[in-house]
Amino acid sequence: MKRIILGLLAATAMSLSAHSAEVSPAIIYDMGGKFDKSFNEAAYNGAEKFKTETGVEYVEFEISNEAQREQALRRFAEDGRGPIMVVGFAWEAPLQKVADEYPDTDFAVIDMVVDKPNVRSIVFKEQEGSYLVGLLAAMASKTGTIGFVGGMQVPLIGKFECGYVQGVKETDPDAKVIRNYTGDTPAAWNDPTKGGEIAKTQMDQGADVVYHAAGGTGVGVLQAVADAGKLGIGVDSNQNYLHPGNVLTSMVKRVDVAVYSAFMDAQNGKFTYGINNLGLAEDGVGYALDEHNEGLVTDEMKAAVEKAKAAIIAGEIKVHDFMSDNSCPF
Repeated sequence: MKRIILGLLAATAMSLSAHSAEVSPAIIYDMGGKFDKSFNEAAYNGAEKFKTETGVEYVEFEISNEAQREQALRRFAEDGRGPIMVVGFAWEAPLQKVADEYPDTDFAVIDMVVDKPNVRSIVFKEQEGSYLVGLLAAMASKTGTIGFVGGMQVPLIGKFECGYVQGVKETDPDAKVIRNYTGDTPAAWNDPTKGGEIAKTQMDQGADVVYHAAGGTGVGVLQAVADAGKLGIGVDSNQNYLHPGNVLTSMVKRVDVAVYSAFMDAQNGKFTYGINNLGLAEDGVGYALDEHNEGLVTDEMKAAVEKAKAAIIAGEIKVHDFMSDNSCPF
């Protein structure tokens, strides 16, 4: 009996080892590159955490044009990679096609729903986190004029904008919010110079707090705001460290956790499909408080933002979802 049990344990260990050996993750970043200090970099950090903890290597690719999306997906699928993680809403069309061609390959996509049996779709309630930073912006502003700089003008960024404006307006109904976007093509995510120019224009109109949801372009927004001695708000990754004392907070979107979890689930044989929708209740979004901005967020502001967070989780505050009807009533 002892020999049988030991044999079964050995077989189980071999099976687990074989399964782990089959896991060969890949990640393909969106336009802007993996070191954009924002969205892509958060994904990279999640992949790196997985590699550090497991010792399992992953492969990666940074696209430089739209034609490379389908090519990169197909190449990794043909190489037997899996799960293949793609970062950003613009992956919808190529993933729809390639997922059908490789039904035995596991895919995951962030910020888009692709309804395929071999795809995990990870989306976030960006409006909830944006509401919280909007509240903080309204409380921190001395002029009552607040800015928002979006990247590419798409419905996804409308979620950031509308949630932010709602948080501002429900905190200070008299506040003015100036809203601008940097473009309507993927180049809008990687133009720090234009981001800085828009921020300067908003500050010329009285804005003293400016929130960006613009990927790599937002680095220019935060730089311009810091240079002017005003307050910026970061996005996706915690960007407080970029300009300590001039970044009020960051709307943190846990893309890193989404990537890490997808890879780890595959490693453990627990990869699932369908939609994962992550908000405040799931710790998928939030606001950043650390040593770089602790002097900017007062106890009164902390109490107010935590109260609002609890109310949103409890359903007492309903934050408008721009994706529901592509409109913003605020």
